Amino acid sequence: MSQSPPNPAPKAVYVKSYGCQMNVYDSQRMADVMGAEGYREVATPEEADLILLNTCHIRERAAEKVYSELGRMRVLKEEAKAAGREVLVGVAGCVAQAEGEEIVRRARVVDLVVGPQSYHRLPDLVARATQKPGVVDTEFPAEDKFTKLPTATVASTRSRGLTAFVTVQEGCDKFCTFCVVPYTRGAEVSRPVSQVLAEVEKLAAAGVREITLLGQNVNAYHGLGPDGAEWTLARLLYRLAEVPGIARLRYTTSHPRELGDDLIAAHRDLAALMPYLHLPVQSGSDAVLKRMNRKHGRDEYFRLVDRIREAQPDIALTSDFIVGFPGETDADFADTLDLVRRVGFASAYTFAYSARPGTPGAEMDGHLPEPLKTSRLHELQALVAGQQRDFQESLVGRTVDVLFEKPGRKPGQVVGRSPHLLPVQVIGPSSLVGSIVPVRITATKTNSLDGVLVGNDHMMSVHAAE
Repeated sequence: MSQSPPNPAPKAVYVKSYGCQMNVYDSQRMADVMGAEGYREVATPEEADLILLNTCHIRERAAEKVYSELGRMRVLKEEAKAAGREVLVGVAGCVAQAEGEEIVRRARVVDLVVGPQSYHRLPDLVARATQKPGVVDTEFPAEDKFTKLPTATVASTRSRGLTAFVTVQEGCDKFCTFCVVPYTRGAEVSRPVSQVLAEVEKLAAAGVREITLLGQNVNAYHGLGPDGAEWTLARLLYRLAEVPGIARLRYTTSHPRELGDDLIAAHRDLAALMPYLHLPVQSGSDAVLKRMNRKHGRDEYFRLVDRIREAQPDIALTSDFIVGFPGETDADFADTLDLVRRVGFASAYTFAYSARPGTPGAEMDGHLPEPLKTSRLHELQALVAGQQRDFQESLVGRTVDVLFEKPGRKPGQVVGRSPHLLPVQVIGPSSLVGSIVPVRITATKTNSLDGVLVGNDHMMSVHAAE
């Protein structure tokens, strides 16, 4: 009696994510898409039959970094072929959108290129690339990709932890002169409330406790509600706070022009909305902000900060800054330093300007020499680092609620995050994972806090997490 041939092992997909939180979310959804086709997600490219690099175009020399990584993938692909195994390599995300067919031309290892609006088409693209490498899809399709995506399994959701990202808004209509996002992500669109709510409910059912809503201009959200009206981000947050199991809500990234009264009020009134706001200003100079096409000024930013702090005095404010934008004078840079000193940030992302091909900024006069940009960047970073230390030290002695997410690196240690998004480590049982527990902060490190459990009979000391 003949035996049936053994079932082939399921194919494996490896997704490497670069850059922003939205790319992390997109990478997870790409893994879900291929999971519905029978692919299991793996942690290393050496294990994979399909390798996807989900790229970001915001950072300096982003494209060149991708090509460097593709050199590594070429070696892996050749080694797999020598062992009798075919491996497909794909480039996704914003570099894929910006570079398109140029990627295939420059890197023969690439079998497919897919833009951020088309990853719901991955199964078809993979099938086509299997037959003929060099498939490129960087269109902005008419169909809503979110309606085409499969639901993540409970197992895959649980494997990703107690916190989750949910994209609610994509694209940008602001056209800042330094930014490629309008060209790589397209116009602003918002997902319907029912679609977002269904996704959050499924995440909560799988054990997720904290949701971060994502968008290039997330506070410009205007999704269609079940009542037929367009909902603001604030209204959406209030509704999501009602989902059983969801204890914490966050959102990023915001634009100062879209910080409305109802969203500020939500920071005052909605207990689930964490006291943390990332509000990029980019420069403290009105002249530079005008050349950047930011459509807000420094005084407007100051007024927003005053209003948000009046509504939520415990808010941790963070921001983005670009120094050395074309035409930036010493006085302009001094205005940026002045703004930072006057506002006082919990942290900030700081960058020296680097031109992005195709953006208006790249064509402007007055580009600054690299040494000057670097000098200004270092001065700004020193100021911001001091404010970050001050903010973290202000928490020492305070009691904050911590959502514990995982065991720590040391025996008996558990790690979670404070309402201000800072990692906190304590000594305590692993059963704390998934719970929100009061912790007294005892010390601060470079980017994290140490603490002890409040109400613990022994008030155990924390192990230093060096």
